[in-house]
Amino acid sequence: MRRFAVLLLALCSLAATAAPLPARGTVEVLFTPWDDAEGALLAAMAQARRTIHVQAYVFTSRNIARALEDAHRRGVRVAMLVDLEQTQRNERSLVHRLHDAGIPVWFEVRHASAHNKIMLIDAEGGAPVVVTGSYNFTYSAQARNAENLVIMRGNEPLARRYLDNWRRHHDEAVPYLEKFPS
Repeated sequence: MRRFAVLLLALCSLAATAAPLPARGTVEVLFTPWDDAEGALLAAMAQARRTIHVQAYVFTSRNIARALEDAHRRGVRVAMLVDLEQTQRNERSLVHRLHDAGIPVWFEVRHASAHNKIMLIDAEGGAPVVVTGSYNFTYSAQARNAENLVIMRGNEPLARRYLDNWRRHHDEAVPYLEKFPS
């Protein structure tokens, strides 16, 4: 009985942190392969002024990598969290290229799978953009797979929740090293 009470208390505390957020701003929903999710994502990235925070499971899209490099060159602070195992296993991963371009990269190693697909654009400003969905940052996500991408603009409490979560993952991640951590 005591174990049940402890479990119930833990579940209640989790529910308290997941309080509903107010509906604000706009929501754009795209479904591949029919909609141009990559084009919408690239357009959002081109409008970044201060920051782009990325969480990626797989990262092989040359177009999205180029857009991150462009943002970095124009002074936008870009930072990435990526799944270590997927980066190690996927010979087409562009994570190394992005690191070599000067973009800070950290590997998520705490979880069995760092399966987030998130991009936060100017998350701390007055016009934040939260991008999420099943859409991996890959060519296949646009051209071959049935995926969804949701772009939410102008909801500061939502962006803050996502950024807090990004930072929590960052605090447990390990920095990119020339040789992967074992």
